[in-house]
Amino acid sequence: MSFIKSILLVALFFGITNAYSQFTIDAELRPRFEFRHGYKTLYPDNVDPATFVSQRTRLNFGYKTEKLHFYLSSQDIRVWGDVPQLNVADENGFSLHQAWAEILLVPELFLKIGRQEIIYDDQRFFGNVGWAQQARSHDAAIFKFEPNYMKLHFGAAYNQDKEALTGNILKTNTYKSLQYVWLQKDWEKLSASFLFLNNGLQYIDETDEANNDTRYSQTAGVHLKTKVNKFNFSSNLYYQLGKDVSNNDLSAYLLSLEANYSVMENLNLGLGGELQSGNDYGAPDNKKNKAFNPLYGTNHKFNGFMDYFYVGNHINNVGLVDFYGNVKYSFNKKSNINLALHQFFSAAKIADETSKNLGFELDLVTSHTLSEYVNVQAGYSQFFAREGIEIIKNNFDGNANNWAWVMLTIDPVLFTWQKQDLEKINQ
Repeated sequence: MSFIKSILLVALFFGITNAYSQFTIDAELRPRFEFRHGYKTLYPDNVDPATFVSQRTRLNFGYKTEKLHFYLSSQDIRVWGDVPQLNVADENGFSLHQAWAEILLVPELFLKIGRQEIIYDDQRFFGNVGWAQQARSHDAAIFKFEPNYMKLHFGAAYNQDKEALTGNILKTNTYKSLQYVWLQKDWEKLSASFLFLNNGLQYIDETDEANNDTRYSQTAGVHLKTKVNKFNFSSNLYYQLGKDVSNNDLSAYLLSLEANYSVMENLNLGLGGELQSGNDYGAPDNKKNKAFNPLYGTNHKFNGFMDYFYVGNHINNVGLVDFYGNVKYSFNKKSNINLALHQFFSAAKIADETSKNLGFELDLVTSHTLSEYVNVQAGYSQFFAREGIEIIKNNFDGNANNWAWVMLTIDPVLFTWQKQDLEKINQ
């Protein structure tokens, strides 16, 4: 019996007997070389730049019928050399990035439950952070009501770090619980969505456990898209209130507007701006926090690829004003180049008599598709620091700050089978 026939019998064992059914196996191998000389923070004196190769390896299984979609994604994340050649065990080892099932409950109503990526709109607030080798996924349940005229999702998650007989204190570095509603509708020239999130973070009092608590913030916002001739416009408007984990009162907002213009089929120009509110002098004051937190968004995508802002940093700080422009040129269907420029300012006061100018960033990225399943990308970024960012990062060494990388993505579909293929095999 052939190997493919064996796989098909396993798939049949799991119930591929429906009028429509499909079984797919695909993979991804993504090594990336990086040279870091001021990535995420200003480069200090008397240290060497970091150079390394990280790698993501994934094996994905998908099974789909008319009433059930099951998906499993295992992954291994490593840095070349983080384990010896004759290793007994890996540094990190395999993990489950996704393991979920989506069930049709009644017509147009689905339940998606398990470990899953949550992605909405342009990923400003919920995204999979695909640039990070490990990416982001949630343990959650989502009810999806999706008639042809709208989409309405309700999601919820409750996290605990282990099974226990007593207590509910979470020590894992994640949220304690969340609940959200997402509503999206398309018109002829306008697409609009609304998001409301109730986000609970675990507070632990190290001296008096009676004060342990889950503190909730709320975020409400809209995402808008429209097209006028050769112009594409998009906008985000979010507001946060409630409590942060330190029990400060939250009052913060994000506003953004972006326009893209297709000069010709292979040339696109973009221009935009974003404001995220912040705290004067970089910290909450008088039990009030005015700094917006984009929480679970793909932040690498928005405020410069060097990740100086909102990528594990700059939270509860002076906020950000980001004016940017980009040019994307496609040489052909396989190759393109993109240039982005960012001018950064703080949204709040950094220090007395200090300019709000944080600096300027240049990002250059090129991409080339070698074949159906093979793509190579390369990038170079430079951050031109100003006094404001030196104060925030507490680094006044005045060094150049740059970053370069090359990434190869190999993502073949290893196997795809549909029910009608069984008849061909048995002929």
